[in-house]
Amino acid sequence: MSDLSYFEAAVIGLLQGVSELFPVSSLGHSILLPALFGGSWAGDLDMSAPHSSYLSVLVAMHVATALALVVFFWRDWVRIVGGLFTSVRDRRIRTPYQRLGWLLVVGTIPVGLAGLVLEKVVREYLGKPVPASIFLALNGLVLYAVEKYRQRRDEHETAPETEIIEAIPLHEQQTVVMSAVSTEQTVPIPAVRGLGTTAEDDRDESDDPDVQSDVRLSRQSWRQALLIGAAQCLALLPGISRSGITMVGGLVRGLRHDDAARFAFLLSTPAIGGAGLLKVPELFAPEAQGVLGPALLGSVLAGVGAYISVRFLTSYFETRTLRPFALYCIIAGLACFGWFAI
Repeated sequence: MSDLSYFEAAVIGLLQGVSELFPVSSLGHSILLPALFGGSWAGDLDMSAPHSSYLSVLVAMHVATALALVVFFWRDWVRIVGGLFTSVRDRRIRTPYQRLGWLLVVGTIPVGLAGLVLEKVVREYLGKPVPASIFLALNGLVLYAVEKYRQRRDEHETAPETEIIEAIPLHEQQTVVMSAVSTEQTVPIPAVRGLGTTAEDDRDESDDPDVQSDVRLSRQSWRQALLIGAAQCLALLPGISRSGITMVGGLVRGLRHDDAARFAFLLSTPAIGGAGLLKVPELFAPEAQGVLGPALLGSVLAGVGAYISVRFLTSYFETRTLRPFALYCIIAGLACFGWFAI
C-alpha cells in the first residue's frame, strides 16, 4: 500500500465520521470516493489491494466515531453499565437500565460473529466500486420501502374516528364515546415480562426525554433486540448503512423514528469498539508505520464529525424520516454504478 497522505486521511476521516451515523454507508462512500477521484487516491485508498492497511485505517476512524458516541451518550452509558453491573451482582433483571443493557448485549452478538466470518470476503471481493455502488442503491431502496410501509401502516391504524362513529346508529353514539373515554382512562399500559414495576423502576422514569426513550427501548422483547441487532450484519456489505439498516429493523418492529435511531447508535458503539480491538493493532505492524500519523489525524476528524452528526440526527429524527437519505442513496448508487460498470 502507498503511504496515505495527511490530506487524504483528513478527507476520508471527515467523510467517515459524518456518513457512519447518517444512513448512507460510510464504508461505501470510503470506497467510492477514492475511486471517483482516481490517481493516487485510487491506489492509496484501495482496501482490496494486497497487504492494504486501508481497512485498518478505516476501523481506527470507526473507533473514533464510537468514542464520539460514548461522549454524546455518556449519561446513558453510565446508567447502562451500572445496570449491567447490578444485574450480574444481584442475578436478576429488574430495572429498565438493567434490561436495556442486556438487550444491547443480545443485539451485538450477531454482528460480532458475522464480522469474524465475513471480514476477508469484504476486504478481497466486495471492497470495490461496482459492488459498493450496487449495495448503496439497494440501501436506498430498503430505506424508501420501509418508510412507505410505515406510512401505510400508520394510515391504516389511524383511520378517522368520525367515520367509525358515523357508521353507528345515532342513539348509540354517546354510549360508544363515553365507553371509549372510560377505557382510555382506566386501562393500564402493559408491562414487559421481566421488567419490574417497583419504586426502584419508577425512579428511572423522569421528565428527561432521553431517559423516557431509554425506558421505552427497555420494553422490547429479547427476540426483537436480537432481530434488530442482526440487521447490523448487512452493514458489513459496503454500501449498506449500519445506522440505516438498524433503524429499518427498529421501524419494522414498531419503534418510533427517534427511538429507532437512538437504539441504532447505542448498538453500534460496542460493535465498532469490538472491531477496533481486532483491527487497530494492525496499524502498529512494521509495514503500516507510514500511515500511523495520517490515521491519527483522520480519526480525530472522524470523531469530531461523528459528534456533530449525532447531535443533529437525534433532533432530526424526532420529526423527520429516512426518505431524503433513501433518495440520495438510490441516485448516488445508480450514478456510480453507471460510471464504473459502463
